[in-house]
Amino acid sequence: MSKELDRRDFLKIGGTVTAGAAMGYGLPLAAYSPDGSQQADDPSGKRWAMVIDVGKCKDGCTECTDACRKENNVAHHDDPSIDIHWIRKATIRRKQANAKERDIPLLCNHCDDPPCALVCPVQATYKRHDGIVVVDKHRCIGCRYCLIACPYGMRMFNFKGNDVWFNEHNPTRAHGVSESCHFCFHRLDKGIMEPACVEACNKADHRAMAFGDLNDPSSEVSKILASNLVHALREDLGTKPHVYYMGL
Repeated sequence: MSKELDRRDFLKIGGTVTAGAAMGYGLPLAAYSPDGSQQADDPSGKRWAMVIDVGKCKDGCTECTDACRKENNVAHHDDPSIDIHWIRKATIRRKQANAKERDIPLLCNHCDDPPCALVCPVQATYKRHDGIVVVDKHRCIGCRYCLIACPYGMRMFNFKGNDVWFNEHNPTRAHGVSESCHFCFHRLDKGIMEPACVEACNKADHRAMAFGDLNDPSSEVSKILASNLVHALREDLGTKPHVYYMGL
């Protein structure tokens, strides 16, 4: 589902009121594991991140969104009111006359300090040691607090189960629970070093998406961040997103 945004609105996307209210009460934006204990980053381990080059992202291309849906059995019912989008394309437009519109991928930002994890009353949402923010669908009670807290509008609620099982190697999505992009951690844990969206973008030879370990200075994302001007969404909120954009 495409949404038309102004470029300035794109950089400011999200729930300012909700996140601001949480910080206003002095609540720390911490991340928790399923047992309720706070997770600490492991400096010697992985810290996954993504960089999206806006200039290389092709208008109208759906390779990344299609690959995500097939890989993760993301529910689609041809009904905008209940369809799930772990990654979606948003159309941004500068206010200048004759400015070109561009389609930009949006997904979970895998924040270092994720508000969605803070507000979850049962710790169903938590941050792994490698920084990936995930939802334990067996623990989620469907309260949808995380949807309200997410300043990027990329936490989804599954109102209906799948009609089609795209990928038999992964479970279908469970209705009545929250969900979002998890960087295809099942692939990463098996040694496949790219999420499905990045793999599809590369196979299409667009190469608009780069993925890698921030703790590895030789990784592609580390090199890009070291030598290019990049932006993350709503950096002013202090959530420390780990999806970055080049060329905005």
